[in-house]
Amino acid sequence: MKWQEKYTTFLFILPALAYMVYFSFFPTINAVYQSFQTPVSHFVPSNYEGLMGFGLPFAIFNTVVISVGALALQFALAFIVALVLRREFKGKGIFSTVFLLPFGIATVVAAFSFTNIFATTGGYANSFLKVIGLHPINWFSNWWLDIFTVVVSDSWKNTPIVTLILLAGMGTIPDDLYQAASVDGANAVKRFFHITLPNLRNYVAIALIIRGLSEFNIFALPLILLGYRPVLLTTLTYEFYSTTASVYYSYASATVLLAFILVFFVVVMKLRSGQ
Repeated sequence: MKWQEKYTTFLFILPALAYMVYFSFFPTINAVYQSFQTPVSHFVPSNYEGLMGFGLPFAIFNTVVISVGALALQFALAFIVALVLRREFKGKGIFSTVFLLPFGIATVVAAFSFTNIFATTGGYANSFLKVIGLHPINWFSNWWLDIFTVVVSDSWKNTPIVTLILLAGMGTIPDDLYQAASVDGANAVKRFFHITLPNLRNYVAIALIIRGLSEFNIFALPLILLGYRPVLLTTLTYEFYSTTASVYYSYASATVLLAFILVFFVVVMKLRSGQ
């Protein structure tokens, strides 16, 4: 009887523990182990040195640029839309539904749609430029335009989730604060920076962590939108794809481990700065 009382709870959670060990902890430990292996020798750190020859610094730089650019655009749009949705207006339900639709679209479908939007010939973006009297642009002709197309495409799909998080945070702010600030003469800009932003600090941190981790893992969208062109644009996950397909798993594991360390460092620094 005592044995049952002591271990019954453990038996209930045992399947979940087994799942976590097999699908989370074991692959992580195995990736660390594999990152120090080569086909001819064991436990060598030269894999990490060899990654420099495969363009890892460039991949890290591109990943940071895309992540920062996409997060900046997503948060700017999310704040605007969240402030609009916080008010009551006619057609709010329809607007909310239409705005949230991109988040439910598969990344592959979204990437394919934006290949049609940014197509050099017959693309919707160039058609719009012609309508307003501007010349068409080859959206995939250089590094800057590659970054721009990826950031815009990714922001279109993922801005809704950031908006939902910020909107949930805005719902916790009492209206009395805004009314008191209005009575004291604070305009909309001052109310935003002195009331809305300080009260949304924890929600902004949550959104940054969720979206930041996803941005560091961005792969399918640029692969479909741009194709595999490591000369112009590659990211950390591109590097994983390249080393897995063309070299061997040790380089790929080293790439993943370095990416995890970078993300972990950013998250820890963000959490510590919020304390």
